[in-house]
Amino acid sequence: MTFTFKQFQVNQDRCAMKIGTDGVLLGAWTPLINNPFNVLDIGAGTGILSLMLAQRSNAEQIDAIEIDEDAYEQCVENFEASPWADKLFCYHAGLDEFVEEMEDESYDLIISNPPFYTDDYKSKNKSRDLARFEDALPFDELIESAANLLSEFGIFSVIIPFKEEEKFIQIAKEFHLFPFKITRVKGSSNSEIKRSLLAFTWDEQITILDELVIEIERHKYTPEYIELTKEFYLKM
Repeated sequence: MTFTFKQFQVNQDRCAMKIGTDGVLLGAWTPLINNPFNVLDIGAGTGILSLMLAQRSNAEQIDAIEIDEDAYEQCVENFEASPWADKLFCYHAGLDEFVEEMEDESYDLIISNPPFYTDDYKSKNKSRDLARFEDALPFDELIESAANLLSEFGIFSVIIPFKEEEKFIQIAKEFHLFPFKITRVKGSSNSEIKRSLLAFTWDEQITILDELVIEIERHKYTPEYIELTKEFYLKM
Protein backbone atom coordinates (compact mmCIF):
# COMPACT_ATOMS: atom_id res chain seq x y z
CA MET A 1 0.00 0.00 0.00
CA THR A 2 2.90 2.36 -0.67
CA PHE A 3 2.43 5.25 -3.07
CA THR A 4 5.72 6.48 -4.52
CA PHE A 5 6.15 10.07 -5.66
CA LYS A 6 9.29 11.60 -7.16
CA GLN A 7 10.75 12.83 -3.87
CA PHE A 8 8.90 10.88 -1.17
CA GLN A 9 6.82 7.79 -0.41
CA VAL A 10 3.48 7.53 1.36
CA ASN A 11 2.22 4.46 3.17
CA GLN A 12 -1.56 4.40 3.36
CA ASP A 13 -2.65 0.94 4.54
CA ARG A 14 -3.90 2.31 7.89
CA CYS A 15 -5.69 5.36 6.49
CA ALA A 16 -9.39 5.31 5.68
CA MET A 17 -8.96 7.81 2.87
CA LYS A 18 -6.37 6.72 0.32
CA ILE A 19 -4.37 9.04 -1.89
CA GLY A 20 -6.53 10.32 -4.71
CA THR A 21 -6.57 12.98 -7.38
CA ASP A 22 -8.19 15.56 -5.05
CA GLY A 23 -5.29 15.62 -2.59
CA VAL A 24 -2.62 15.73 -5.28
CA LEU A 25 -4.48 18.50 -7.11
CA LEU A 26 -4.77 20.62 -3.97
CA GLY A 27 -1.15 20.07 -2.94
CA ALA A 28 0.13 21.00 -6.40
CA TRP A 29 -2.29 23.88 -7.05
CA THR A 30 -2.25 25.77 -3.74
CA PRO A 31 -0.79 29.28 -4.30
CA LEU A 32 2.48 30.04 -2.48
CA ILE A 33 2.66 33.69 -3.53
CA ASN A 34 3.04 34.82 0.10
CA ASN A 35 6.10 32.55 0.57
CA PRO A 36 4.70 30.96 3.75
CA PHE A 37 6.96 30.54 6.76
CA ASN A 38 4.57 28.08 8.38
CA VAL A 39 1.77 25.81 7.16
CA LEU A 40 -1.15 24.02 8.81
CA ASP A 41 -2.73 20.93 7.22
CA ILE A 42 -6.20 20.28 8.69
CA GLY A 43 -7.28 16.63 8.57
CA ALA A 44 -3.94 15.31 7.36
CA GLY A 45 -4.78 11.66 6.63
CA THR A 46 -1.63 10.14 5.12
CA GLY A 47 0.15 13.51 5.33
CA ILE A 48 0.20 13.88 1.54
CA LEU A 49 -0.59 17.63 1.51
CA SER A 50 2.06 18.45 4.11
CA LEU A 51 4.65 16.41 2.20
CA MET A 52 3.80 18.09 -1.11
CA LEU A 53 4.09 21.53 0.49
CA ALA A 54 7.37 20.58 2.12
CA GLN A 55 8.63 19.78 -1.38
CA ARG A 56 7.13 22.88 -3.04
CA SER A 57 7.71 25.61 -0.47
CA ASN A 58 10.40 27.17 1.70
CA ALA A 59 8.20 26.82 4.80
CA GLU A 60 10.23 26.09 7.91
CA GLN A 61 7.37 24.68 9.96
CA ILE A 62 4.59 22.42 8.67
CA ASP A 63 2.04 21.28 11.23
CA ALA A 64 -0.69 18.75 10.54
CA ILE A 65 -3.65 17.63 12.64
CA GLU A 66 -5.42 14.30 12.39
CA ILE A 67 -8.18 12.99 14.67
CA ASP A 68 -8.18 9.32 13.62
CA GLU A 69 -5.55 7.40 15.62
CA ASP A 70 -4.46 4.99 12.87
CA ALA A 71 -4.19 7.76 10.30
CA TYR A 72 -2.30 9.95 12.79
CA GLU A 73 0.27 7.20 13.46
CA GLN A 74 0.70 6.55 9.75
CA CYS A 75 1.07 10.25 9.03
CA VAL A 76 3.85 10.50 11.64
CA GLU A 77 5.63 7.52 10.03
CA ASN A 78 5.35 9.09 6.57
CA PHE A 79 6.73 12.38 7.90
CA GLU A 80 9.66 10.66 9.62
CA ALA A 81 10.55 8.70 6.49
CA SER A 82 10.55 11.83 4.29
CA PRO A 83 13.47 14.15 3.42
CA TRP A 84 11.77 16.94 5.44
CA ALA A 85 11.27 15.11 8.75
CA ASP A 86 12.81 18.01 10.69
CA LYS A 87 10.06 20.47 9.75
CA LEU A 88 6.97 18.23 9.66
CA PHE A 89 4.92 17.64 12.79
CA CYS A 90 1.56 15.91 13.26
CA TYR A 91 -0.79 16.50 16.21
CA HIS A 92 -3.31 13.85 17.25
CA ALA A 93 -6.21 16.18 17.98
CA GLY A 94 -9.63 17.42 16.98
CA LEU A 95 -9.78 20.80 15.29
CA ASP A 96 -11.59 22.57 18.14
CA GLU A 97 -9.06 21.50 20.80
CA PHE A 98 -6.17 22.37 18.47
CA VAL A 99 -7.56 25.88 17.89
CA GLU A 100 -7.96 26.37 21.65
CA GLU A 101 -4.42 25.15 22.31
CA MET A 102 -2.93 27.32 19.55
CA GLU A 103 -4.84 30.55 20.12
CA ASP A 104 -1.64 32.63 20.03
CA GLU A 105 -0.29 30.87 16.94
CA SER A 106 -0.99 31.93 13.36
CA TYR A 107 -0.20 30.28 10.01
CA ASP A 108 0.71 31.79 6.64
CA LEU A 109 -0.93 28.91 4.81
CA ILE A 110 -3.80 26.70 5.95
CA ILE A 111 -4.74 23.83 3.68
CA SER A 112 -7.49 21.22 3.89
CA ASN A 113 -9.01 18.46 1.80
CA PRO A 114 -12.09 18.24 4.03
CA PRO A 115 -14.51 15.32 4.31
CA PHE A 116 -17.44 16.23 2.12
CA TYR A 117 -19.88 13.51 1.19
CA THR A 118 -22.96 15.38 2.37
CA ASP A 119 -25.33 12.91 0.69
CA ASP A 120 -27.26 10.46 2.87
CA TYR A 121 -25.00 7.59 1.93
CA LYS A 122 -22.96 6.10 4.77
CA SER A 123 -20.92 2.92 4.65
CA LYS A 124 -20.36 0.47 7.51
CA ASN A 125 -16.75 1.57 7.90
CA LYS A 126 -16.74 4.22 10.65
CA SER A 127 -13.25 5.64 10.05
CA ARG A 128 -13.84 5.84 6.29
CA ASP A 129 -17.11 7.65 6.96
CA LEU A 130 -15.35 10.01 9.36
CA ALA A 131 -12.79 10.78 6.67
CA ARG A 132 -15.43 11.26 3.97
CA PHE A 133 -18.43 12.97 5.50
CA GLU A 134 -18.99 16.64 6.08
CA ASP A 135 -20.66 16.13 9.46
CA ALA A 136 -17.27 14.98 10.83
CA LEU A 137 -15.95 18.47 10.04
CA PRO A 138 -18.71 20.91 9.05
CA PHE A 139 -17.62 23.62 6.62
CA ASP A 140 -18.51 26.43 9.03
CA GLU A 141 -16.32 24.87 11.75
CA LEU A 142 -13.44 24.45 9.30
CA ILE A 143 -13.72 28.03 8.02
CA GLU A 144 -14.08 29.55 11.48
CA SER A 145 -11.00 27.64 12.69
CA ALA A 146 -9.01 28.75 9.64
CA ALA A 147 -10.05 32.35 10.25
CA ASN A 148 -8.88 32.07 13.88
CA LEU A 149 -5.47 30.71 12.89
CA LEU A 150 -4.70 32.54 9.62
CA SER A 151 -1.99 35.21 9.67
CA GLU A 152 -2.49 38.74 8.32
CA PHE A 153 -1.26 37.89 4.83
CA GLY A 154 -2.19 34.23 5.02
CA ILE A 155 -3.86 32.00 2.42
CA PHE A 156 -6.53 29.39 3.15
CA SER A 157 -6.77 26.71 0.45
CA VAL A 158 -9.32 23.87 0.01
CA ILE A 159 -10.82 21.45 -2.49
CA ILE A 160 -14.57 20.79 -2.31
CA PRO A 161 -17.35 19.48 -4.55
CA PHE A 162 -18.35 22.09 -7.13
CA LYS A 163 -21.98 21.91 -5.94
CA GLU A 164 -20.82 23.18 -2.51
CA GLU A 165 -18.78 26.09 -3.91
CA GLU A 166 -21.37 28.84 -3.46
CA LYS A 167 -22.25 27.76 0.08
CA PHE A 168 -18.57 27.54 1.09
CA ILE A 169 -17.77 31.02 -0.30
CA GLN A 170 -20.81 32.45 1.47
CA ILE A 171 -19.74 31.02 4.85
CA ALA A 172 -16.16 32.24 4.32
CA LYS A 173 -17.46 35.76 3.64
CA GLU A 174 -19.13 35.75 7.08
CA PHE A 175 -15.64 35.30 8.54
CA HIS A 176 -14.20 38.03 6.26
CA LEU A 177 -12.35 35.58 4.01
CA PHE A 178 -12.64 36.14 0.26
CA PRO A 179 -11.67 33.93 -2.70
CA PHE A 180 -8.85 35.32 -4.82
CA LYS A 181 -8.40 32.19 -6.94
CA ILE A 182 -10.89 29.52 -8.04
CA THR A 183 -10.13 26.61 -10.36
CA ARG A 184 -13.02 24.36 -11.37
CA VAL A 185 -12.02 20.81 -12.21
CA LYS A 186 -13.51 18.46 -14.81
CA GLY A 187 -12.53 14.86 -15.51
CA SER A 188 -12.73 15.39 -19.27
CA SER A 189 -13.75 18.28 -21.52
CA ASN A 190 -17.30 17.02 -21.98
CA SER A 191 -17.94 15.95 -18.36
CA GLU A 192 -19.53 18.11 -15.67
CA ILE A 193 -17.49 20.26 -13.29
CA LYS A 194 -16.80 18.03 -10.31
CA ARG A 195 -14.51 19.90 -7.92
CA SER A 196 -13.62 23.46 -6.95
CA LEU A 197 -10.16 24.47 -5.80
CA LEU A 198 -10.50 27.63 -3.69
CA ALA A 199 -7.88 29.95 -2.21
CA PHE A 200 -8.94 32.68 0.25
CA THR A 201 -7.31 35.74 1.78
CA TRP A 202 -8.46 38.58 4.03
CA ASP A 203 -8.52 40.97 1.05
CA GLU A 204 -11.60 41.33 -1.09
CA GLN A 205 -10.35 41.44 -4.68
CA ILE A 206 -11.21 40.35 -8.19
CA THR A 207 -11.21 36.55 -8.25
CA ILE A 208 -8.98 34.73 -10.75
CA LEU A 209 -11.30 32.10 -12.19
CA ASP A 210 -10.24 29.25 -14.47
CA GLU A 211 -10.93 25.65 -15.35
CA LEU A 212 -8.76 22.52 -15.33
CA VAL A 213 -9.52 19.42 -17.40
CA ILE A 214 -7.70 16.28 -16.20
CA GLU A 215 -7.94 13.80 -19.09
CA ILE A 216 -8.16 13.99 -22.88
CA GLU A 217 -9.19 10.34 -22.81
CA ARG A 218 -8.78 7.51 -20.28
CA HIS A 219 -5.21 7.68 -18.86
CA LYS A 220 -4.18 10.32 -21.39
CA TYR A 221 -3.72 13.52 -19.46
CA THR A 222 -4.06 17.13 -20.60
CA PRO A 223 -0.90 19.27 -20.85
CA GLU A 224 -2.29 21.50 -18.06
CA TYR A 225 -2.73 18.59 -15.65
CA ILE A 226 0.73 17.22 -16.50
CA GLU A 227 2.26 20.65 -15.94
CA LEU A 228 0.56 20.94 -12.56
CA THR A 229 1.52 17.48 -11.23
CA LYS A 230 4.79 16.61 -13.00
CA GLU A 231 6.98 17.43 -9.98
CA PHE A 232 5.19 14.67 -8.06
CA TYR A 233 3.91 11.81 -10.20
CA LEU A 234 6.61 9.41 -11.39
CA LYS A 235 5.07 8.95 -14.84
CA MET A 236 4.39 12.61 -15.66
